[in-house]
Amino acid sequence: MNPKPLTNRLIGDWSKIYRDTPERQLAALALSKTDANDVAYSAAHSYAMVPQFSIEIPTMEVTDQQSSGRCWLFAATNVLREQIAKSLNLEKFELSQSYLAFWDKFERANYFLESIIDTAHLPTNDRTVQFILTTGVHDGGQWEMFANIVRKYGLIPKNVYGETYQSSHTNSMNAILNRNLKVCAVRLRESIANGASIETIQSFKEDMLAKIYGFLASCYTEPPKQFDFEYMDKDGIYHVDRALTPNDFYQKYIGDLLERTISIIHAPTMDKPYHKTYTIRYLGNVAGGTQVKHLNLPMDEFKQAILNQLKAGKVVWFGSDVGKFGERKKGIWDDASYNLELLTGLDLKLSKAEGLDYWYAAMNHAMVISGVNLVDGQPTRWKIENSWGDQNGEKGYYVCSDSWFNEYV
Repeated sequence: MNPKPLTNRLIGDWSKIYRDTPERQLAALALSKTDANDVAYSAAHSYAMVPQFSIEIPTMEVTDQQSSGRCWLFAATNVLREQIAKSLNLEKFELSQSYLAFWDKFERANYFLESIIDTAHLPTNDRTVQFILTTGVHDGGQWEMFANIVRKYGLIPKNVYGETYQSSHTNSMNAILNRNLKVCAVRLRESIANGASIETIQSFKEDMLAKIYGFLASCYTEPPKQFDFEYMDKDGIYHVDRALTPNDFYQKYIGDLLERTISIIHAPTMDKPYHKTYTIRYLGNVAGGTQVKHLNLPMDEFKQAILNQLKAGKVVWFGSDVGKFGERKKGIWDDASYNLELLTGLDLKLSKAEGLDYWYAAMNHAMVISGVNLVDGQPTRWKIENSWGDQNGEKGYYVCSDSWFNEYV
């Protein structure tokens, strides 16, 4: 490498260009006291994001994940609750996200420790070991991880097992847990390096998990093993289903739905040919559970699968990058409603494949698609059920443009 240093002459030339460009001077005024995204926002373009849809599935009030990253659990339980509510004639209903989060955290701690044991022969600066240590245990997850927890531990209503401060404000809990897991990783790797037997290592791990279970139970309260399901239907009639286990509830009210679902993605990168499935090693939560797996489809097939499900009256769980081109108060995601290139003078164009390859875009939030607007059979905008409470958008429901969908779903 032969680096070329900046020179005073070049800087002087660029300074003159800046001072001679009225657009840069105007941008300096606008940016001096206002967020760049707000300055770049185009109200004229946003008018196309009206919350009206040619296909719209009626759904219940939005939920609120509060100060946690449990969007995937909220979105997934919001999908399942619609089936339960429809079958029982309920106006309002929520499944317990905390119940699933408790078992996800506990299972993920075990998955982490098993991954540490499995990679103990590698140095700590190995990229796989670094991935495991960096990932640790956090709030986020994938559809198949949700399914793994439900298959093993079942479901319960939220009024049976609700929220605590820690369940809805997870930063401190996660930080403490991950510090402990790193201590556990040190101890496990040391023991393996010193030649401890498999039996000794597993016993050591079980002692660690016993303490982690106690910590999580202190944060969430201990999950119930049996409960009575009490509810009032739309007609004001009281019902009770007594002495259910969480798995009884799951089998009775959900059945085999999870066995009839797959995860699809649209990742137009060279390393992922279409019509094949992909996974990431050491990405999971339940040791011995079903592997996280995604079927990669071209965008036309990807959308058609979603449209087919919506036309059948069923909502769709999905993940996206919500950090791009969003107006939270109005409840809009639309790249056409922002003109950052005009504001900044920078080249900001990236294809979806380039954005994925160069770490610009990534799935960071899960929600539910509950409607779509079609013009001549083609989508123009999509209705989204979010889990950020009901203060923004249309009482917590959002709209995304089809162009935003193409790039960030």
